Amino acid sequence: MKTSLSPIIAGTMNWGIWGKNLSRSEMSRCLMTCVENHITTFDHADIYGDYTTESEFGNAFTETGLSRDQIQLISKCGIQHTKGRPNVLKHYDYSKEYIIWSVENSLKNLQTDYLDLLLLHRPSPLMQADEIAEAIEKLKSEGKIIDFGLSNFTPSQTELIRQKTAVGYNQIQFSVTHHQAMLDGSLYYMQLHHITPMSWNPLGTVFREDIEQTRRVKKVLDSLMGKYNVTADILLLAWILKHPAKIIPVVGTATLSRIQALSNALSVHLDTIDWFALWTESMGNKVP
Repeated sequence: MKTSLSPIIAGTMNWGIWGKNLSRSEMSRCLMTCVENHITTFDHADIYGDYTTESEFGNAFTETGLSRDQIQLISKCGIQHTKGRPNVLKHYDYSKEYIIWSVENSLKNLQTDYLDLLLLHRPSPLMQADEIAEAIEKLKSEGKIIDFGLSNFTPSQTELIRQKTAVGYNQIQFSVTHHQAMLDGSLYYMQLHHITPMSWNPLGTVFREDIEQTRRVKKVLDSLMGKYNVTADILLLAWILKHPAKIIPVVGTATLSRIQALSNALSVHLDTIDWFALWTESMGNKVP
């Protein structure tokens, strides 16, 4: 049975030195605020913070007094970074030995006995599906991971792995400004094979770039905020949540007030015409 995750996931990439550089007490408070607002799943990767954020999170978690069964932990492995490890070149490693070692290292850093979900971070041309499957089955049999999935994998890459071991999730870039997965068959494939998509960078470039596309999207958002009585970022999450693939947004904010507001997206039900208005303005043309 597929592991159960919260309908919005807290992304931790920016909690450490890659972003806000939260202190232990600040990270504990951030973690608690998430749980208090029904965001109980935390998305990690071994490389975040140049391999430091997982251990900082583990220390912060012990300070909260929460029990392990109150949260779900996701982590990713496979990217060998040159910062934080003695690698001479950034590369990918999906050997059986490395996957197992990486998971065990993440467990130690996060101060837990198991991951609710392990993802392979990015596809590698050298990955061998049989070897990956052996590692996953061993980790599952030992109770070190509950479920398994992928990150940034295309349908054909996913199919290669899925032929050897069950794939429950795929974390992809998806937002109103990055909607290619709706057009290239990725989301149809995931629905067909009961793979739950997760969306990283769910707000896209709407608030980061001032270009024609984002100006058009913002104009629609401005017209909808009064109708739905929520902020623009909540509307962008609601746009994702309306998709029938049941996409789970991974939101990387470490701002407490924003965390407290995120669950509002779950109660916003965009009218179909408003959903299409955002999409067509992002594309810059009407649907055929």
